[in-house]
Order: sequence, then C-alpha cells, then structure tokens
Amino acid sequence: MHLKAVRYTPPHETARYPFNLPLLRAMGSLPFDNAVTFLVGENGTGKSTLLEALAVAAGSVTVGAESVLTDKTLGPARDLAKHLRLSWIKRTHRGFFLRSEDFFAFCKRLSEMRADLEVELQNAEEEFSGRSILAKQLATGPYRKSLHALEQSYGKDLDANSHGESFIKLFQARFVPDGLYILDEPETPLSPTRQLAFIALMMEMVKQGCQFVVATHSPILMAYPGAAIISLDELPPRPVAYGDLEHVRLTRAFLNDPAQFLRHL
Repeated sequence: MHLKAVRYTPPHETARYPFNLPLLRAMGSLPFDNAVTFLVGENGTGKSTLLEALAVAAGSVTVGAESVLTDKTLGPARDLAKHLRLSWIKRTHRGFFLRSEDFFAFCKRLSEMRADLEVELQNAEEEFSGRSILAKQLATGPYRKSLHALEQSYGKDLDANSHGESFIKLFQARFVPDGLYILDEPETPLSPTRQLAFIALMMEMVKQGCQFVVATHSPILMAYPGAAIISLDELPPRPVAYGDLEHVRLTRAFLNDPAQFLRHL
C-alpha cells in the first residue's frame, strides 16, 4: 500500500465546474484500504475528474500524453487537485497515470516514431552505400539501435497488434515494482479475454508492491479478488459489494435473457 486516503476541502466558491459536482459536495475523505480500488458510477458522476485530480495531486507521470501539469484537458483536474490532501503510508514516485485516450495516442506516436526511424535508416544506407563498412555502420547504427530498443520494449509490430495485445505489452514494458497506477477505464481496448489477462497482470504487480486506483465500468475488472469497490453514485461515496452493483446486476440479467431487454428498444 502507498496511498492511504484523499481528503477534499472545498474552496469558498463552489458554483463552477468541477466544484459544483454533487460528488464533491458530498465527499469528505476517501480511504484507500486495499491494494486495488475501483471507482464506479454512471457517466457524469465525476469519477474521471476525481481520478485525474488524484493523478495531478500525486505527481503521476503519464503515458502517451503531456505532463499532468501542462495537459490542457486536465485544467479542471489541476484546479481540483489544489483542494485535495493525500495521505501516504509509503510515498512513491513510481507508476503512472493512464487514460484510454492516452493509450491510443501513445500507440500512434510509437508507430510514427518507428516509421520515421525506418525512413532515416534507409536514407543513411543509401547515402553511405559506396562507403566503407565502418562508415556505414557508424551512420546507420543510431537508427538500428533505436529501432531495436522499441522492439525490445513493445514488440516488433506494436501497431500491427490488436489494441488489446498492445495494451498488455505496454503495461508489461512500463511496469515497475512499488508503483502507484492510476487508470481511467483501462478496459476500453480490452476484450473480455484480455480483461482477464489484465487482472492476472495486476495480481502479479500487486505481489511486487504495486497499488491500483481504477475508474471502470467493467464487471469483469471489478471482480478482482479482494478489491475495494467505491460507488460514486452513492452520496457520500461508499464501499459496495460486488453483487450489489447496478453494473453487475444489469449485466447478469441481460446475459440471462437478452430478449427481455431488447424487445423494449
């Protein structure tokens, strides 16, 4: 465990976003008593905003995006972070903050980087085609080294993989022990099978001292053994048992009898 709790102290003026969210008006202190905590709730409850502000307050690094201190889309989160006080059991600067949209941007950036390196490598090979072997090696070496480093970390064809495969490879490449991982809807690129694989990866990371705070809609991820599930639909937010979650009850009922739901559409 690293992060123990977050306490929100409202500003004097609460009429503007994000301070006007019902979630914040009802929230005092939010505990993190488990290595894995899920924040759940309907769209618009403010779970992503709270998660983003938590990442800013924790000083998290990002994946595939700007710094939490400069990203323009995180302006409201930075405002909110000023009013969050984090309590730590063991302070860590390891781990990262990841939104689903940042993952897709990261994959695109890697693909562009690899394509640029391949063009530069080809240009260097053509330019030094008539020179000595040593001269050619010196000219092309940096590009080959950079391409090899990308392949070692993320695989040879990251952009050719499915999004689910790429996501798992990204985590495996960027995982470090004793990290705090703040994730917003990581299930977005993952099939049900890949979600199970991600749970297995989380289990392995928890064994190595990692902590997760995750906003999700996925009943599969929420089934992580021993996880704390905090419902932001409840005011103030409170822990909820897995079987009592609306997401779970609705998904179970739909799978048991899809026609009962679909005939009313």
